[in-house]
Amino acid sequence: MTTASATSGKIKHTIPGCLLERTVRITVVGCGGTGSAVAAGLPYLHQAMIALGHPRGLDVTFVDGDRISGADCVRQPFSVSEIGLYKSTVLATRINLFWGLGWQGVPEFLYEGWNSPTDIIIGCVDSRKARNTLMASAACWNSQYWLDIGNNADTGQYVLGQPDNRHSKDRQGMRLPTVADLFPEIINPKLDKKDKLPSCSAIEALQRQEPFVNQTLANQALAMLARLFRYGTIPYHGGFANFATGRTSSLPVDPVVWKRIVEQNQSVQKEHPLRRRTEAS
Repeated sequence: MTTASATSGKIKHTIPGCLLERTVRITVVGCGGTGSAVAAGLPYLHQAMIALGHPRGLDVTFVDGDRISGADCVRQPFSVSEIGLYKSTVLATRINLFWGLGWQGVPEFLYEGWNSPTDIIIGCVDSRKARNTLMASAACWNSQYWLDIGNNADTGQYVLGQPDNRHSKDRQGMRLPTVADLFPEIINPKLDKKDKLPSCSAIEALQRQEPFVNQTLANQALAMLARLFRYGTIPYHGGFANFATGRTSSLPVDPVVWKRIVEQNQSVQKEHPLRRRTEAS
């Protein structure tokens, strides 16, 4: 639900009431640099929700069929002793042991038929093909929200949207557009780099991505979710960051802004049909 605030005049999005009354089911897709940073922060969100009166907090499932490699141990929270193990199960086991939780790790890649009951699906994937599969999945069809977090070497974005799915008829007011609604090229597999292969060395991993990009974007996205659950409303549903310039900007809940973004993208695609946006992956 999206409403106008009578006091500030700003448009705000209101969380569905059902998510304040029962366990909130979250599926994190991708457990690499960004996914592992999200995983580290979710227990704090869970504890904060419980402390502030939420009846059940979070139940989280981590989904990733990737195994830990030596290069992953440079900028991801994995150790040499864990090389060869599945990232998803390592993260779930580690969190459960420390926090006393019962969250799950699923050692497989998301596919279109993958259907685990989910309220919020958090995409931490690194390709347009993977985003396309996530959007087409049964899990996304059953979700209330799709939170996309993505980055390049020194830029990134996080966008919280409401998929146009089976929940659409129950929503009141405007639907929050997803990252695919605002930036359609972000789910176009044809724009993925053909030479985008896993980093096989520590130096290559650092050259492809600056340190702390993942953690910063993950923390900003989780801070947004924390405000949504604490106050029930948010005036923004995403943000963009450029770590080379130090500039950040929010994505307001505003149909005028949404329309302008879509029109600008259409204009860019007409002028440069093969141009890849910096927010894409």
